[in-house]
Order: sequence, then C-alpha cells, then structure tokens
Amino acid sequence: MTTQRTSGRRKQAMAAAAVVAALLTTAACGGGDGEKGGSKNGAAGFDAANNKVAQASLAKKGGTLKFAGAQDADSWDTTRGYYGFMWNFARYYSRQLVTNKTEPGKAGAELTPDLATGLAKISDDGKTYTYTLRDGVTWEDGQPITSKDVKYGIERVWAQDVLSGGPTYLKDVLDPEGEYPGPYKDKSKDKLGLKAIETPDDKTIVFKLPKANSDFEEMLALISASPVRQDKDTKSKYALRPFSSGPYKFHSYNPGKDLTLVRNTEWKQSSDPIRKAYPDKITLKFFSNANDMDARLIAGDYDLDINQTGMSPQGRTTALKQHKENLDNPVSGYIRYAALAQNVKPFDNIHCRKAVLYGADHVSLQTARGGPVAGGEIGTNMLPPSIPGAEGQKYDPYEMAGANKKGNVAKAKEELKACGKPNGFKTTIAVRNNKPVEVATAESLQASLKKVGIDVEIDQYDGAQNSSVIGSPSNVKKKGYGIIIMGWGPDFPSVQGYGWPLWHSKAILESANNNYALIKDKTIDGLFDEYVNTLDEAGKTKIATEINHKVMEGAYYLPFVFERFLNWRSDRLANVYTTDAYSGQYDFVNLGLKSTK
Repeated sequence: MTTQRTSGRRKQAMAAAAVVAALLTTAACGGGDGEKGGSKNGAAGFDAANNKVAQASLAKKGGTLKFAGAQDADSWDTTRGYYGFMWNFARYYSRQLVTNKTEPGKAGAELTPDLATGLAKISDDGKTYTYTLRDGVTWEDGQPITSKDVKYGIERVWAQDVLSGGPTYLKDVLDPEGEYPGPYKDKSKDKLGLKAIETPDDKTIVFKLPKANSDFEEMLALISASPVRQDKDTKSKYALRPFSSGPYKFHSYNPGKDLTLVRNTEWKQSSDPIRKAYPDKITLKFFSNANDMDARLIAGDYDLDINQTGMSPQGRTTALKQHKENLDNPVSGYIRYAALAQNVKPFDNIHCRKAVLYGADHVSLQTARGGPVAGGEIGTNMLPPSIPGAEGQKYDPYEMAGANKKGNVAKAKEELKACGKPNGFKTTIAVRNNKPVEVATAESLQASLKKVGIDVEIDQYDGAQNSSVIGSPSNVKKKGYGIIIMGWGPDFPSVQGYGWPLWHSKAILESANNNYALIKDKTIDGLFDEYVNTLDEAGKTKIATEINHKVMEGAYYLPFVFERFLNWRSDRLANVYTTDAYSGQYDFVNLGLKSTK
C-alpha cells in the first residue's frame, strides 16, 4: 500500500471521526425524538438501552430475529469458540451450571444458577464445589441432561490437539500437571476418567480442585463448560451442528454465509429461569463488507450486528445524522491494541518495542478508531477500567495520553539506537480485512512509525482465520508479523479472566494462541499464582495492579483505546440492554420483537 493512499485513507477516517464527535455531542445535549422516550419510527431513543432496559414490556412471543455480521465465529463449538459474540449467541443453544444474570450493566456480570439448582456449595477450604442439576433439563431429542454430560463437555477442553481454540482455564485449574489425556485418548470404558470431577449420580456433580482458585465458579459460567453428549460428539465437526441443551437448535449453517436457529421443542421454560425464548426463529447473515452490512441495518433489513464491535465509520456517520435514536454508545470492557511479537526480530529487543510505543501518534490512532466518543479514551495501559485493580489513564507510564500523545520522535530514535537499529527497521502489521476501523488503525500506525524510521507493510487477512493466521506463532514468524492488531475483553471480570490468556507463559499455544507477544515472564506467572490463591478482594486488586505494571514495563503492547462502541438496534427490537457480562454488548439471549410479522 502506497504512502499516498494511506494518507488519503487516514484523512477520511479523521474527517469521519470529527463528524461523529460533533453528532454525538448533539445527541448527548438533547434534541430529536430519541431523547424524549422514542421516535416516530418506534426506536427507543439514543442510549436508551445503554446499561438499562429499553421497551421491555413490548416484547412478544414469535417472529424472526435477524442478526447480521461482518465476520463468522471462530467456532460455534462450545469448547472451541472464543469470540465474545459467540459466547453471547451460544446461550441460545447451550446451557451451563451457572451463567450471568440477564440484567443490564454491572448486574449482568453477576452469576446465577442455570442448569444447577443453586450456586456452588463450597467446602474443603475452597477446593470442592458441589452442584445439583434441576429437574426437567433435556437435550433437543428429549433425553435428560445428566451430570456425566456436563463432565464430558468439560473434558473436551483437554482435547486441544483436536479442539483447539477455546479458553483452557478449566484444564489448567483442574489438572495443572496435565495428567488427563482428554476424552478421545481416555482409556476408561465410559471416557469419563478425569478424576477432578465426580458424578456420584445423574443429578450431582462435584469438582475437586488440587489447589483453590478464587475465580473457579466464574470459569464454570463460560460457554466452554457447556454439557456435550458423547453420542452426539462429532469432534472437529461439532461446530457445524452442536447438539442443543437450550431453547433453540441448529436448523442450517453455511460457514461464512448464514446460520439459522429454530425452536427446540423439547426445551421447557419451567426448567430454565434465564431464557425467555421470545422469537420463533433466529437468523444470521454474514457480509464480506461492513459498510454494506451497516447500510442494510439502517434500511431495516436486519435487527442488529452480531459482532457488536461498533458500526463502520461510514455507517455510524449516516446513522447519527438520520437515526441516532437507534444507537447506543456504551463503554466496553475491551482494550484495542497492537501486540509486538517477540519471535519476529527485532521485537525480541525491549528497546525496539519501546521505539514503537514512543513513535506512535496516539491521537491519530484514537481518531482512526472513531475519536474519543465512538472510539474511546486513549489507552495508556493494558487493564480495562471494568477490572478490579485498573487505574485507567492515571497509570500512563509512556505518557501516551500526556506529553507523548502525538508521538515522541526523539525518544523513539533513542530507543532505536539502544536496540542497535539507529536507522530504523522494516516490519509487517497483521490486521483483519473485514474490520475497516482496524485497517484505518493500521494505516495510522504505519504513517506515524515512518516518521521515526520504522517502515511498515500492512497485511490484511480473513478475520475468521485468526486461529491459524495470527494464532499460530510459527505462521507469525514465517510471515514476519511483528505487529498484530487485535482487541480483548475479559472472559470474566478479574485480572485472571482478562490477562491470563494474553500474558501467562502457559497460555502460549501452537494454534489458537492469544499470547501474541509470547510473554514468558516468571514474575508475571508468579503474580498470577499468587492471585489465584488470594481470597480477599483487596489483596486480589493489589496483585492485579502489579501484573498490569509488569506487562507495561515489558513494552509488549501498544494500547490504542479503552474502547467505546456505537451499536445499532432496529426499531423492531424489544427488551434490549447492554451488559457488562459481554463487555458492553447487547444481551442477546432475551431479545424480543415488538411485532411478530
């Protein structure tokens, strides 16, 4: 990509951000139908569903809820999926022992019983968790869901050679020595040989942790803890047709094209205190172009964007001008950032990494992402504001929101000298091709780094192929992806739930890796060990802060923004609200429609 074209794209992004900022200021200050309880077209109003419920009483049973998306899930297999929107959507066809409350804002991040009759009975100094399953919980063919199904579903996490991709917290906590081979290599007759989980009867399941972990129940609320029935497990093909334990089941799925769920007629409302199951059918259509998708959302052809990462610059400008009553602007739990891959030279040298941090123009990066309102505050560190121990912009070790917010060429060149590259170096940025805002971010970074002598090429790849493209350290090295643009939100609201997959040495995987910087720091690993054994909240908060400081001291990441979203909801939606459980996304599971036509 030429410098001239890059410059033009950056100017377009900045102009769009300026328009968005002005329009959002107008929206925030009042004016228009949206701020007065709704509009003529029936939309609830600007920010009406931001941490509060919009039009709950208008939800009707029936109709087709229509999702659109610019990117397919990494996997619809409950064991393998790791995208936030996949976890949100997967609750339509999967249940867990416990799950998040279906309430707006912070309350949504709290746990509540789902398949289980109550939260865990904890004993043995925090090492034993016991649950009893509810009456009447069934699979889509009417067979009862048993404790053994829950155990087997969790055991699949061990089969990383076949089912790579999802979170591995349960594996690491229940079997820290890696002794269990996984269900596909299990030599016991029933393939239920994991000793840390006991199933004394079909209704009872007992977890016995080798060591206490203060976040364990949060891990059981993850989609990866969903039950899977052995006779329906198609291993690597399970993502094409998961077997449902929830109110909806797969009707059809064409990867990268479309997905349709229909009612699971064997699901009983009496057995499920969480899901209201308003629509009769749920459809999902994938688009190769985010601008086209946003245009179709605005036209009313679809109800909401499943990816929930905000509208494209073009879409949000149009929406704010003409339909701001259909928009919400929540603060997310995400940080958008660039990871600096240590297996790609010269990023094995901390000073070369620091040259990028100082050379970046943080205002330009913020603008490329949509400005301070649609994009978020300039990110100054790697712990999201929603996590206990976070300090927000108060912790700014590289003065990214202060003296160096537009970049510091002199400091960057000092770091280049220190790493033995006084004349700069060449590297490549890897960025998803179906995220216009990420491409604009890459172009902004490319332009600012050129000023300090770092010559950057941009390689766009299919975002649905994350696991094998940027998730493969060997491929990253082969392609020379020194800079990887990505974002991350908490798996659950703690430093372990956010940072462990990104920063712990044990999280480095051959495929579906998320520790893109390949951090192997004994101090950071040790702090995580200390954290999981700490039961008091003040102690956990202190350790979380320390971990964040160590990560920033290593210069492994260039944070862009503490992200905000600008998301679309159609006039048809009812019972819609954002939730901290899914980092500011709308809570999909109880969305309803005002009209079933």
